[in-house]
Amino acid sequence: MEKLFLVHYGEIGLKRGNRSYFEKKLAQNIKLSLKGMGCVEVRRIYGRILVMLHPEADVTAIQAQLGKIMGIAHFELVLAVEQTLDAIKDAALELVKDRQFKTLKVETKRANKRFPLTSPETSAAVGAHLLSATGASADMHTPDLRCNIEIVDEAAYIYVEKIRGVGGLPVGASGKVLVMLSGGIDSPVAAWRLMKRGVKALFVHFHSYPYTDKASLEKVEELAEILATWNYRTQIYLVPFAEVQQEIVTQTPAPYRVILYRRMMVRIAQQIAAAAKAECLVTGESLGQVASQTLRNLRVIEEVAEMPILRPLIGDDKAEIMDLAEKIGTFKISTLPHDDCCSLFVPDHPATNASLEAVQEAEAALDIDALVKLAVESVEKKIVDRC
Repeated sequence: MEKLFLVHYGEIGLKRGNRSYFEKKLAQNIKLSLKGMGCVEVRRIYGRILVMLHPEADVTAIQAQLGKIMGIAHFELVLAVEQTLDAIKDAALELVKDRQFKTLKVETKRANKRFPLTSPETSAAVGAHLLSATGASADMHTPDLRCNIEIVDEAAYIYVEKIRGVGGLPVGASGKVLVMLSGGIDSPVAAWRLMKRGVKALFVHFHSYPYTDKASLEKVEELAEILATWNYRTQIYLVPFAEVQQEIVTQTPAPYRVILYRRMMVRIAQQIAAAAKAECLVTGESLGQVASQTLRNLRVIEEVAEMPILRPLIGDDKAEIMDLAEKIGTFKISTLPHDDCCSLFVPDHPATNASLEAVQEAEAALDIDALVKLAVESVEKKIVDRC
């Protein structure tokens, strides 16, 4: 009788021809997440993943960490036994004997059809044994306790508690993106949303130090470290942007400054993304939230993009975004005061419905290639790992 974790995935099971690729990526991420925590082995079996434990492993800590791994639908702390009815009965009784319950249901999934009893027959036999030993009664609809049996490959796995996971797809299975991380509430949430769809996130942050303090730099590094809980080891690119902003301020009309800032950021970010082999850019923009995020202005900003820009929060309102920021642990840091680069030299009345022609005309006063080159050559790259 061995105690271990049994991991179930959801969406991965629908992948058919490339399911093995997603399973391997999930197993790899589990192994990476549990490094140094007493995980002896991560093993793939039919439709599931086993997490084998050292006798001295911190089960509570491992359970907490499994709950943060993208791609896990649910998981259970199980007793693994040989595939005999007596062994299954003994393990089931071991699990339920110290629990308080009046009604019970046993549910069996028999993936190994060589096991001599059907799923209903196994449930009936084990259920009768438990009812006799505990004095409980059967309830097939709303039992106080459910005892689950899974008969897979060469073993039987018995558990009484199903623990919900994050869901989604394993990080890294869907490619790599570059997230424009501002230090505010929205962009970390946008990054998390895309991680849940299996992307590996790199980060880029535009700052105006020394014209502003170092608060934004410190914040984005802290945010990236929090996101590394799901994203693992990654990079953040710190781009000094003040000289580009000064040129825009002195050479272009004030109402277009923020749009021109954003267009320059896109140009710079996509060069960084291309060098890092990221497939697209990601922003925390939400439609109509600020002047630069009106439908017309988003279109004008995106006109310079040579790769897709993903906006996971485009249809969310601020309350929804803030709720998710609280859930993932970024809200407190995101709301600390700081001066970001876009707040520097902000006009009193920014354009909310700019025409592409007017913006291009204003931009003609700038040496765009030189400014992009200046910013890209000044980038500082930092490695970010889990807290």
